[in-house]
Amino acid sequence: MLKKERLMSILKLVDQNEIVTVNDLVETLNVSDMTIRRDLDELSKSGKLIRIHGGAQSISDGGKEELSRNEKRELHLKEKEEVAKKAASMIESGETIYLGPGTTNELIAKYVDDVSSLRIVTNSLPVFEGWNVKDGVEVVLIGGTYRERSGAFIGGLTNSVIDRLKFTKAFVGINGIHDERMMTANTEEGQAQLAALNNAGLKLAVCDYHKLNRDDFYCFYNLYNLDALITNKQASSGSLRHYQEYTKIILAEDSYG
Repeated sequence: MLKKERLMSILKLVDQNEIVTVNDLVETLNVSDMTIRRDLDELSKSGKLIRIHGGAQSISDGGKEELSRNEKRELHLKEKEEVAKKAASMIESGETIYLGPGTTNELIAKYVDDVSSLRIVTNSLPVFEGWNVKDGVEVVLIGGTYRERSGAFIGGLTNSVIDRLKFTKAFVGINGIHDERMMTANTEEGQAQLAALNNAGLKLAVCDYHKLNRDDFYCFYNLYNLDALITNKQASSGSLRHYQEYTKIILAEDSYG
């Protein structure tokens, strides 16, 4: 079987089954474990599937059940850590920062030290808990209706408070980006993030590269209106060129400026 045929067969199997394992593909296509892993890495970098531990997942899952926060925490952790560290390097003393819900934003606090007069505003309980133990930081938790699946407070009360606040920078998480569309799984979470971005001097999104070229349920913002997207250097060159048409791309290894 030619490589092109093998890649097409892998994509067909992933789309049909939503999730496939390396062992399944080895048995079905009668090729080596190493060959399958290389093929999956190549398809993942080109944004055609999501690489997960031991296999791959279809990107065509916008209508599927949203993963819980605990499930998301273990997915692509290394890439999320890289993005979180880059985002942390952009936070300075004296700023008022909005951090939206999301497992990447939850990691930012561990990389921020030696700050003073920093105010963190969030509607995410896990984000609040990560910052509340840090010296020199005032942490503001915005209440509302608690959404256990993501650990976020949402709804009219949440949005009415965010609407009255101004931020130096806002960092929002996303479940998927496709062309200019920034997407999440819940409409009310998206509306809160929209309000925060509109009230921020610098509008930023954090996104591990597996979320590029991926759809989800609710489009809450347009990349054209974003100041920068922070993602991983492992993203394919084609994907990076594509999204640079819409906004500035900050790679996790780069310095900001």
